[in-house]
Amino acid sequence: MRVYITSVMVDDQAKAEKFYTEILRFVKKHDVPVGEFKWLTLVSPEDEAGVEVLLEPAEHPAARPFQAALFADGIPLTSFAVDDVRSEYERLRALGVRFTQEPTEMGPVTTAVLDDTCGNLIQLSNYRG
Repeated sequence: MRVYITSVMVDDQAKAEKFYTEILRFVKKHDVPVGEFKWLTLVSPEDEAGVEVLLEPAEHPAARPFQAALFADGIPLTSFAVDDVRSEYERLRALGVRFTQEPTEMGPVTTAVLDDTCGNLIQLSNYRG
């Protein structure tokens, strides 16, 4: 068994697609119309056969309260691995991305937390093990 798709609930698929592809540099894998929304998945350009991120419309009645509660408490919805948290932080800040946590070292792990503009906090992390 392995992870195939992970969902990131978003308040606006078009805005999320733009942020995740243009700013975070994910690559679109699937873009299939499904009623008023899309089955919209992205992958890392470094691993196009890897785990897909599904930009899931936050339309379920529990989705937005859950999303808002995590955001209000400063809890990231998910974590994305990067080779160098500090350089990615600098690159993204230069593009106007808002961070709620600057790069922070915790033993062998460095993390930073950004606002994805679609209702989520996303953690960037690097483990030097």
